[in-house]
Amino acid sequence: MIALMICDLVILYLSYFLSLSLRFGGEVPVEFQSLVHGHASAMIVISLGVFYFARLYTSVWKYASVRELMNVVVGVIVANGLVMLYYFLVQVEVSRSVLLIAMMIQVLGIGGLRLSYRFIRRIYHRGVHVFQEDKRVLIYGGGDAGEMVMKEYMNKPDMHARVMVVMDDDPLKWGDRIHNVPVYGGKTKLEDAVGRFHVDEIIVAIPSIGKKERSEILKAMEPLRLPVKILPGVYELIDGKATVSQLRDVEIEDLLGRDVVRLDAASIREFVSGKRVLVTGGGGSIGSEICRQLARFQPEVLYILDIYENNAYDLQQELKRKHPDLEFRVEIASIRDRARMKEIFLTYRPQVVFHAAAHKHVPLMEDSPKEAVKNNVFGSFNVMKMADKFHVERFVQISTDKAVNPTNVMGTTKRICEMMIQGMNRISQTEFVAVRFGNVLGSNGSVIPLFKKQIEEGGPVTVTHPEMKRYFMTIPEAAQLVLQSGAMAKGGEIFVLDMGEQIKIIDLAKELIRLSGFAPDEEIPISITGLRPGEKLYEEILINPDDMESTLHRKIFVEKPADFDIQLLEKRLHELEISISAMNKKQLIHWLQEFVPTYYPNPEGLVEKAVIKE
Repeated sequence: MIALMICDLVILYLSYFLSLSLRFGGEVPVEFQSLVHGHASAMIVISLGVFYFARLYTSVWKYASVRELMNVVVGVIVANGLVMLYYFLVQVEVSRSVLLIAMMIQVLGIGGLRLSYRFIRRIYHRGVHVFQEDKRVLIYGGGDAGEMVMKEYMNKPDMHARVMVVMDDDPLKWGDRIHNVPVYGGKTKLEDAVGRFHVDEIIVAIPSIGKKERSEILKAMEPLRLPVKILPGVYELIDGKATVSQLRDVEIEDLLGRDVVRLDAASIREFVSGKRVLVTGGGGSIGSEICRQLARFQPEVLYILDIYENNAYDLQQELKRKHPDLEFRVEIASIRDRARMKEIFLTYRPQVVFHAAAHKHVPLMEDSPKEAVKNNVFGSFNVMKMADKFHVERFVQISTDKAVNPTNVMGTTKRICEMMIQGMNRISQTEFVAVRFGNVLGSNGSVIPLFKKQIEEGGPVTVTHPEMKRYFMTIPEAAQLVLQSGAMAKGGEIFVLDMGEQIKIIDLAKELIRLSGFAPDEEIPISITGLRPGEKLYEEILINPDDMESTLHRKIFVEKPADFDIQLLEKRLHELEISISAMNKKQLIHWLQEFVPTYYPNPEGLVEKAVIKE
């Protein structure tokens, strides 16, 4: 700071002599020279004082930009205004043109001094790293976010990246320049721009666009086979400010082309804030995300129940780090253990229960149908009965689209749970509801982790059938749907998310291969393996589409409550519980068919049996 003030002192002193010299053509009258000498100290003290309060000595000048230069201009104007006031008070007359010229010299000298530091620093770093070639970057998005990212690259030469070209879909920007970088065109000129500017990497910097538009842009970039990074959406950015540190790799969910569900935070806060909340299966993909979302809404205590201690431990450590003020407990227990469930409910008296514990892998449950029934049906009924007994306010059951016209044991057990939910709601003071959604991207056992592993191993990526379709959603979306539905529930409903169109699994596989930097079928082969037992070509969301009703949330619908006699259901389940050990697989499948008339087993994975009438 001292060195900078000394430099400014010299510039100020010289500026007055230079302005006089320019004013009088090099021959400055003696009386004017004496005037400058006699009052130079006062003028310099006034100016340095103004510069100090204008924070010209506290800015980080290695990042100097137009904003810092404007501070210099304002400081010089204010300082010379006070100098003129000083001359007026001491009754000395000075030519205004001299002061005006002096101001211009001061702006050039003081501002130039600061900007030259940044320039010299950049040249130095370029020289130091001359043997390390910079990445040539294309930024897609000529708005504020793109400009911020570009600016950060310019200010940090050690990142070894150079922005070569900007692309934007707004024709009014084409031909303009941002920080002297050309705005070349829109999506249709991507391939041309990549070739012309020898681009190594693409950055998509338009956080304000919707998922559908972002998906279209990303798909236009796929044939280029370049690394693509993306800024998160405006809801994820802090204060709307974009930085290079927030760039992330493109994920498969970016290509879904559907905006994620937005929470009505106020209703959820009212629902769970200050309450004792239990999440069964809390260590799983959906259960753990429900716990993360709940932590934001300050429950009195969060109880996490899971049979698998490793997942529960990982979540416990995460919550300790990220939510140090959250009061929570982890209980290792099986929902099949009726006595243990009674102990937990008696001890903690939860007010809200999210029931996510279940066996969910379709092929495994086809091989072990008894375990599916014991866990998903008997275990769930244990939890429901305890919720009723200990007067839980609301019970939210996690269901699946596989419960609709099921062709597998897992889906059938989930349909039985929905029936039990609606039956329990008729007789209980507890509000029982279910939430039904499709496949969850990235969850344990889903296709995405499998595909990624297969790609890492060089392929092939296995797809069971070229026409296989599924609804997809992200893990946060699934958890948000559960919370939002729980907040809206009145009892007996089955909530359904509008998940857009079904996506072909083979298309998903190709997208993921491209995102990994390979060409589908060329570098990474795709193998068709045939439908597995219990699978069907597509899933359904509603038992009867005519029974669907809208809710206050535009993305959430509700299937009208059905009329089930829980006492009859309980009687039949009790009979099954007694006899299930003696049953063979065929007998159990027959019992499930009788209990759920819409269940059409597909044990051989045949296509004609897998397709249910639309």
